[in-house]
Amino acid sequence: MSDDASRKRSRAGGRAGNKIRAGSAVIDQMPWRIPVNPDRPIEPLDADQVQAVHKATMRILKEIGIEFLNPEAVAYLKQAGCVVNGTNVRMDEDFVMEMVARAPESFTITPRNPDREVIMGGKHMLFLNVGSPPNAWDLERGKRTGDFETYKEFVKLTQYFNCIHVNSGYPVEPVDVHASIRHLDCLYEKLTLTDKVVHAYSLGAERVEDVMEMVRIAGGLSHDEFDAKPRMYTNINSVSPLQHDYPMLDGAMRMAKRGQPVVITPFTLAGAMAPVTMSGAVSLSLAEGLAGLALLQYINPGCPVALGTFTSNVDMKSGAPAFGTPEYMRATQMTGQLVRFYGLPLRSSGTCAANVPDGQAMWETSNSLWAAVQSRTNMVYHAAGWLEGGLIASPEKFIMDCEVLQMIQRYFESSIVATTPDDLAFETIKQVGPGGHYFGCQHTQDRYQNAFYAPIVSDWRNYEAWNLDGAVWTTERAHRIYKQILAEFEAPEMNGDHQEDLRRFVAKRKQEGGAPTDF
Repeated sequence: MSDDASRKRSRAGGRAGNKIRAGSAVIDQMPWRIPVNPDRPIEPLDADQVQAVHKATMRILKEIGIEFLNPEAVAYLKQAGCVVNGTNVRMDEDFVMEMVARAPESFTITPRNPDREVIMGGKHMLFLNVGSPPNAWDLERGKRTGDFETYKEFVKLTQYFNCIHVNSGYPVEPVDVHASIRHLDCLYEKLTLTDKVVHAYSLGAERVEDVMEMVRIAGGLSHDEFDAKPRMYTNINSVSPLQHDYPMLDGAMRMAKRGQPVVITPFTLAGAMAPVTMSGAVSLSLAEGLAGLALLQYINPGCPVALGTFTSNVDMKSGAPAFGTPEYMRATQMTGQLVRFYGLPLRSSGTCAANVPDGQAMWETSNSLWAAVQSRTNMVYHAAGWLEGGLIASPEKFIMDCEVLQMIQRYFESSIVATTPDDLAFETIKQVGPGGHYFGCQHTQDRYQNAFYAPIVSDWRNYEAWNLDGAVWTTERAHRIYKQILAEFEAPEMNGDHQEDLRRFVAKRKQEGGAPTDF
């Protein structure tokens, strides 16, 4: 879609029928679009270094192996000819690269509203809300344990913002809903409060199967229609170093068998769960990710799979995770370079270690987000709302991050670098001449409304004007916007029969006990 065409699309987050609803009383946000990154990626490795990391990755898989803590996964890999010793699986380069070659370079995911379809791969870039923090923080209530009402607030923000393209995991964990039925209540709200792509946690068979069925019901799809193309996705994490656990493998295999996308994201912290060197940490991460990919491609050749990077470092004084660091940025760029070498889609994250939405939060998150741009990331988890290394979700931080996301989308627009005679503006420069100004000339008058990025939370006035207007700090402005968005929020329309079918399914599964828990 062209920039001009996208501007004609609506400017808010709900929908009518199968379209994007127009109008926003709170902010004049950018229209819904799937950003396309036009820039060449940053490639910190030369050709020999790419080969060195690749060979190190293959050597890990062949000589050390990966622990697959799931008997079904082990059985598949033994059948494939891998060397199996208990739960340890070793695989050679030829097998791994054959499996990599089966995976698509890009794929689409179509939610219940097909106008919210997204493209995963190529130069496309998708931004996702924060996922999975156990706590929330806002200016009024401070830090507190996540609950269901706060969960729904974040889901509404996810729907409202056009720069958020996909639902991540639970934006905050609603611990007041029992774990056995939490996925049922949470996905019901996601599927009714949003019309964007949703996610399933791979935490046991019941959760994955329930979510797949709920997505099918919400879309009014037959089983064959659901299986015919990607409709949702999951993300699994390896247990670094060198392990894949039982429930995540179980969920991933179930998804792959039905052609639903799986994002495989090792969580490697250099100096703790990975070597202290970035090339060593990246090699370990790639080995864990490619091992999972090989399993899924053996089970269902061509199923949609992406590799994720979550390689950062720890504070060597305290052991605490650090994010948005120079090492994090380089690791993301390096992984992006290798993932392109393998011809796969890439996931990274917008992260920070800050405890409140302050300056540290924004520079660390901006570093993470621009590293995603530089690495040609296709899916950015935690792009809005993340604090305290993923332990806190903040609505103010969500708003502030969306400002950065919109700036990135604007940065991608071709109109900024256009060089037509009209853009070069020679006649206007001649008309204004030396010592003049461009405020009143016709060239400016014709373009001023859309010439530059228009902020949603930044305040560009001078100190005196800002001070006279109450001296409101950025976090306070973001808090006001968050409250106003919730006050005006309208859920996207949903077919009444589909919603009733969904409600009945949730009630039935609750009556059956939901999913088993460890407590």
